[in-house]
Amino acid sequence: MKNLLDIEKGCKIGEGVKFFGSVHVYGNSVIEDGVEIFGETYIFDSHIGQRSKVMMSVIEGAEVGKNVTVGPFAHLRKGSKIGDNARIGNFVEIKNSSLGEGTKAAHLAYVGDAEVGERVNIGCGVIFANYDGKRKQKIKVGKGTFIGSNSNLIAPLNIGEKTYICAGTTVTDDTDAEDFVIGRVKQIVKPKKAKKYLN
Repeated sequence: MKNLLDIEKGCKIGEGVKFFGSVHVYGNSVIEDGVEIFGETYIFDSHIGQRSKVMMSVIEGAEVGKNVTVGPFAHLRKGSKIGDNARIGNFVEIKNSSLGEGTKAAHLAYVGDAEVGERVNIGCGVIFANYDGKRKQKIKVGKGTFIGSNSNLIAPLNIGEKTYICAGTTVTDDTDAEDFVIGRVKQIVKPKKAKKYLN
């Protein structure tokens, strides 16, 4: 892959930084030692910590800790703060939120206006519903919490430490530490009725 670098004057690039592909770095960005950046990546006014890896993503006004992996196709928006050893994966958007050390959002999630603690697992398809149509609301998630795939967290909300939220749950009420939360509609099966809708 041919390297096409576009680094604006004034950006600070550390020792041993490696660029692979078409990388664009603008504003007052700082790329610390040992960072690797791959593919079509755009970084604006952001700080990337030592030994982090960024692949085909957009980072704007964000702070990324050490040993973090970002992407591919992630979007870190203004005000995002990502702790050391975190994982921000495919098609994950973070907006004005802090994620603690070791927290993972591996794919297809939206985290907006939130404070997420250390070692939290944010499953596939999880949505932090931060906007009620008039105002942005806050969601706080305690450390060690597990948020199952396809869950919705409806702000304002306070999730206690080590809460377990089952996949497919919509959370509307605060939880205490170590609570188990499940909220699904009971499945109804009508035998041989599918043909009515498929013909």
